[in-house]
Amino acid sequence: MAPDVLGDALHAYFIGNTRDKLMLHTSYGDLEEMPIDVFFREPGDFPELEHIALALCDGRTLDVGAGAGSHALYLQERGFDVTALELSPGACSVMRQRGIRNVLLHDFFDYRGEQYDTLLFLMNGVGLAGTVAGLSTLLQHCRALLRKGGQLLFDSSDINYLYADGSVERPHAYQGEIRYQYEYKGVTGEPFNWLFIDQEMLVRIARTEGWVVQVVFEDENDQYLARMEPMGQ
Repeated sequence: MAPDVLGDALHAYFIGNTRDKLMLHTSYGDLEEMPIDVFFREPGDFPELEHIALALCDGRTLDVGAGAGSHALYLQERGFDVTALELSPGACSVMRQRGIRNVLLHDFFDYRGEQYDTLLFLMNGVGLAGTVAGLSTLLQHCRALLRKGGQLLFDSSDINYLYADGSVERPHAYQGEIRYQYEYKGVTGEPFNWLFIDQEMLVRIARTEGWVVQVVFEDENDQYLARMEPMGQ
């Protein structure tokens, strides 16, 4: 079984270990620190984009890739019927200890449970699609999990800036397809693909898959919040 590196880092931080760092190996060559406290933010520390996304949540909500559960906890405390879905056992344990009532330990793509009014993917959660082709697969699966009139909410960004000065080699495939690997206390997890999707490519894929896209917020760093609905519902 692959080590649960993210879950171990979240659990250690939750019980008070703020000394050890969660590191992220990237396919573009950098070793970056992933601040663990980001996963435990209080509502006052949510960026504007996330506040808008949470305000747009409606009805029964599935928080996909919920991490340590800060967004699910926010919604739960405001009376939402919210379920937090995570692939990391350690993260799920932390969420339960934080008081989140409905926690699912599951791979999103294998999940065939209930249907929801809102599917929420924050902190570029839609990146779990991994590739452009994977985004089509993700949208098809989202359609199956949505009730009539349901919505998909997520943020992503255009990372063309990584390659702007020529110091990082532009990939042969789509520029937003990144490969990551977590490392914590000398233990590395399995490498995984992560997708950053620009708006033009998103609209192109959404049209092919039969979704309507509304960009409801953009910031100065090419990060945006999208709201999507399947056509024909």
